Amino acid sequence: MTILHGIPFVEPRVIVTISKWGNSLGLRIPRGLAEDARLGEGSSVDMRIEEGRLVIEPIADDTLEQLLDRVTDHNLHREALPGTPVGREAL
Repeated sequence: MTILHGIPFVEPRVIVTISKWGNSLGLRIPRGLAEDARLGEGSSVDMRIEEGRLVIEPIADDTLEQLLDRVTDHNLHREALPGTPVGREAL
């Protein structure tokens, strides 16, 4: 339930049917809901079960600045220098 101007607001329900899609199940997201959730073709979402409910949340696309902010001394790899093959890789 959403609180809008201090008043509980129940968003309209949309009922969809789950369909077989290969060996999986597919769920079509109606255009209006997709637009409201800012989802488009190729969008990434997080899916999980919470208290017996399927929860689907959009994953925001990170900007380069946001990605770089997560680089630390702990996860920064050392410089990779070109050289002679070390194993069986083909160059």
